[in-house]
Amino acid sequence: MEANLTGSKQYVVVKIGIEQYGIDIKYVDSIVRMQRITRVPKAQPYFKGVINLRGEIIPVMSMRMKFELEDDVLTNATRIIIIKLEPQSAVGIIVDEVKEVVTLDDTMIEKVTNTVEDKNGYLNGIGKYNGELISLLNISSIIIEKETV
Repeated sequence: MEANLTGSKQYVVVKIGIEQYGIDIKYVDSIVRMQRITRVPKAQPYFKGVINLRGEIIPVMSMRMKFELEDDVLTNATRIIIIKLEPQSAVGIIVDEVKEVVTLDDTMIEKVTNTVEDKNGYLNGIGKYNGELISLLNISSIIIEKETV
């Protein structure tokens, strides 16, 4: 057992708008190119529709819309990341670009404090990697929307 595995995690670093975000790699099932999304009527604005991926129907949401940014600008770098919180349920999230996979240990992650506005609980912390900041997403709180009364 290697000593450096204490509390280190791998994150897929993605760009959404001008910011970089990290998604815990244990939730990432696959990364696919942008494809035709079938719209679903009366869905949330950030819910773009569904795709058929290898015979599985997967709902797809726009991270830009979820974060209340401008609508998606689709480029050759746009990807859909297939997230699996449970083995039987997958959700696709649209990101502007997948950059790299990084390994962060606990010393490289700052916990989110109350001074950082994160009312929705979307962040687990801020990672520091090669002089850049990466907002580490709490992917389950983003996908499983709390019903607001």
